[in-house]
Amino acid sequence: MLGIQRLKKVLNIFSSGVAIDLGTANTLVYVHGKGIVLNEPSVVAIAEIHGKKQVIAVGSEAKQMLGRTPGQIQAIRPLRDGVIADFDVADEMIKRFVQKALGHKTMSRPVIVICVPSGSTAVERRAIQDAADNSRARKVFLIEEPMAAAIGAGLPVNEASGSMVVDIGGGTTEVAVISLGGIVYARSIRVGGDKMDEAIISYVRKNHNLLIGEASAERIKKAIAAASVPTEGEGLIIPVKGRDLVNGVPKEITVTERQIAEALSDPVAQIVEAVKYALENVSPEVAADIVDKGIMLTGGGALLRRLDNVLRDATGLPVSVAENALQCVALGCGEAVERIGKFENVLTSMY
Repeated sequence: MLGIQRLKKVLNIFSSGVAIDLGTANTLVYVHGKGIVLNEPSVVAIAEIHGKKQVIAVGSEAKQMLGRTPGQIQAIRPLRDGVIADFDVADEMIKRFVQKALGHKTMSRPVIVICVPSGSTAVERRAIQDAADNSRARKVFLIEEPMAAAIGAGLPVNEASGSMVVDIGGGTTEVAVISLGGIVYARSIRVGGDKMDEAIISYVRKNHNLLIGEASAERIKKAIAAASVPTEGEGLIIPVKGRDLVNGVPKEITVTERQIAEALSDPVAQIVEAVKYALENVSPEVAADIVDKGIMLTGGGALLRRLDNVLRDATGLPVSVAENALQCVALGCGEAVERIGKFENVLTSMY
């Protein structure tokens, strides 16, 4: 039905398979036979020229404009909570990323495998597939993010044994249990890196009367954030600049690791609850497999310091962070492109 055998021949002849990890924060593109060739922020800059909106930059160049654009230019993120919020902008962003990834082969029509959150609706999945279709794809397949993450992390997804993966991205956290090439249980919560940034912004505003932007919050998160407070003292510190809400002038303060851990307590608690809920809803046989194998963390959020310890304490299970946590979904999508026959059972299409 999917024409997998024919597509395998197409890939062998033209080497034009493309895998896309379409993330809320970053988009990664994997090209058949080359690996990951593009990793850029999911940001698009739009200018109004002669009454018409035109895309003037995408990716890293556009991200530098966030919060700094003049009135006629907008720097926006077309994805929110892992799904497309602005179809036209996302459509143009995907086109440009695919063209940039393929380079001299821009005239070829690639087979595209693109990831979707496990909790996305049929309408949201169709929007993602349509956006990829519009990049002159020969055929578009969808793969659920936790499945791609598990493949990318090297978990034995096709074996008759349960594996648990927790993929913490920019917009969503995907908790899934996988066995025999299928998802036994999956839950997607709209908590991830973005919610952590928002929590930091809210904390600094409430406790220091300082307004900071998304870029500053992300810098704080990467530099000193942790899932639990330090055992002694305040931990790491970092200077932060923003606008004083009392006097209305620019100001610099210092925030500590302990403060940021307190700020992140709510999103971390939601992730822990999602994992515990998943463990309560799997069969005893699968639960036994997870006791042996433990829980695998992937995605950018997996790099939050001491998150593995927090989950280990909450569940009593072994918890490990994938070696290439940031790239697991893209690598899993790429593996599905490289070995499309082996993973055809995890690929779907809305048409």
